[in-house]
Amino acid sequence: MIDAHHHIWRQADLPWLLGPEQPRIFGPYAPIKRDYPIEEYIKDVKKSGITGSVYVQVNWAPNWALDEARWVQAEGKRTGWPMGIVAYADMTSRHCAAQLKALSDIPEVRGIRHQFHWHENPLYRFAPHADLCEDSQVQANVGLLADYGFSFDLQVFARQMPGAVKLVKANPQVTFILQHAGMLEDKTKATRKLWLDGMTALAKCRNTVCKLSGLGTFLHKNDTKHITDQIGVALDLFGAERCMFGSNFPIEKLWTSFPKLIGAHLKAVPETDHQSVFSQTAARVYRLKT
Repeated sequence: MIDAHHHIWRQADLPWLLGPEQPRIFGPYAPIKRDYPIEEYIKDVKKSGITGSVYVQVNWAPNWALDEARWVQAEGKRTGWPMGIVAYADMTSRHCAAQLKALSDIPEVRGIRHQFHWHENPLYRFAPHADLCEDSQVQANVGLLADYGFSFDLQVFARQMPGAVKLVKANPQVTFILQHAGMLEDKTKATRKLWLDGMTALAKCRNTVCKLSGLGTFLHKNDTKHITDQIGVALDLFGAERCMFGSNFPIEKLWTSFPKLIGAHLKAVPETDHQSVFSQTAARVYRLKT
């Protein structure tokens, strides 16, 4: 099985993890305000059937994005893990082309993530405004990913999905990976309808796949019923060949263990779809050697 979304980090390189304790999207951060080396990740996934993984950027200072990818590449060479890297490049910058060129020299880089999610609740807010997907500079820069065969990890809330559809349609040559199954932030009927409408529209774009990761984000627990519901919707809309598993570890380590997390996902996915969801989709999209 392939974990298509995990993080390793050194605390000293992560200013967003430092400073006074404060509530954020995942709640208190104290347990992860420390190093999370690849050796600990390997120990966490031991006996869970994971044979490969993809690292997703963790927001080092923007001017260190290249250093982040180089460091992870070195860790991969040293330990054999991870097998692929999703790096950061600033999709709003006029200098994005140069950033992508530099990242393309790192052999294991497979894609880019620049988080676009914005929310009325400031604790959930990451982007400067809600409409980055519709920005002409952003759309042009995302289009440059095709020159390197890079995918784009797309992270938006349901209210932003109409704009995300425009971004996806503007760049049919790029593969988009919808993060955290669309980030359903609450269980209200209104939010669920927006999420379902947005998921349906994105699923119609054949260059979009869905990452089944971070499903405990807003509940702060490994809720099997909630996981089963979201995975069921994703599978119905995208099909197993366009869905992939991601652990979002060590974030989800705040409230669960890896065996319990993978166990909930294995139960939620029909056995006939296991190969696609837990291996084949991630291997194909991130161009991993299996």
